[in-house]
Amino acid sequence: MKWTEIEVTTTSEVVEPVSNILMDEGASGVKIDDAKDFDNLEDGKFGELSGYIKKADIDHLNSGAKITAYYPETIFIPEILPTIKQRLGQLREFGLNPGNYQVETKEVAESDWATAWKKYYHPVRVTRFLTVVPSWEKYDTTVTDEKLIVLDPGMAFGTGTHPTTKLSLMALETVVRGGESMIDVGTGSGVLSIGAKQLGVGDVRAYDLDEVAVKAAQSNLDLNPVAKDIQVAANDLLNGIEEGAQIIVANILAEIILPLVLQAWDLLPENGYFLTSGIINKKFDEVVAAQEKQGFKIRQTLKMGDWYGIIAQKPGDDD
Repeated sequence: MKWTEIEVTTTSEVVEPVSNILMDEGASGVKIDDAKDFDNLEDGKFGELSGYIKKADIDHLNSGAKITAYYPETIFIPEILPTIKQRLGQLREFGLNPGNYQVETKEVAESDWATAWKKYYHPVRVTRFLTVVPSWEKYDTTVTDEKLIVLDPGMAFGTGTHPTTKLSLMALETVVRGGESMIDVGTGSGVLSIGAKQLGVGDVRAYDLDEVAVKAAQSNLDLNPVAKDIQVAANDLLNGIEEGAQIIVANILAEIILPLVLQAWDLLPENGYFLTSGIINKKFDEVVAAQEKQGFKIRQTLKMGDWYGIIAQKPGDDD
């Protein structure tokens, strides 16, 4: 089968929304080359299949990002390309900066699509306790408390090392005590659900609007034995969800978080946590104001580059 490759050169800030746009338009997979993924990479041996690797020897971007999507020959590219370009231009309306982005297309062989992205990914320690490991790497933990999140980034949504994902995982590390129930809204690759289980969360339900994301998440859950009992399904935010949880986490754009505030409030018990990320600095005050107006207490804010995460709590008797 012939495939068409659509490559978007843009800023690291918009890696996740651009990936979602490309998947929404029918991509069968995405490859992400993000300069920020290499910020914390150190020289070393990554698994039994590799020798000693020097960061300087790895061919990678020094700034910005390239998101490459793959489309089967059954999709007529001239029909979807204008829509993709239009949606990329609209990112600025959401307070995001795609920079002077470029969109290029070319035909590729299926074998190139299946393997080319593997050279970009190595295990990365993303928080104090959690390390993201590509599915083809054999990796042994280096400290007692280190937990692994195994992902197949080639068929999902990147490596799990984007700042918004890191902030969400850091927020989970802050609030999880063990045994809690959790809902993951907009699960994408499933990285937050897997990370939550590794931190000791009990029952986890994961939802995403996109059926492609649901399938990608399930594939990643299957790579992590700790995640075998996670329920993943397609759903529009929390519409129609009646069973609550002690933690609700959402790593999505600020504009989508706003209508989620009331839904989360209704499903959380007293002292339950609402963890949000994906909030660009221009939208931070608006999201905080919406949560406080609803009654949430802002317990902590996290920041990485231009991105914010918020740890909010539904107050109890002590507040």
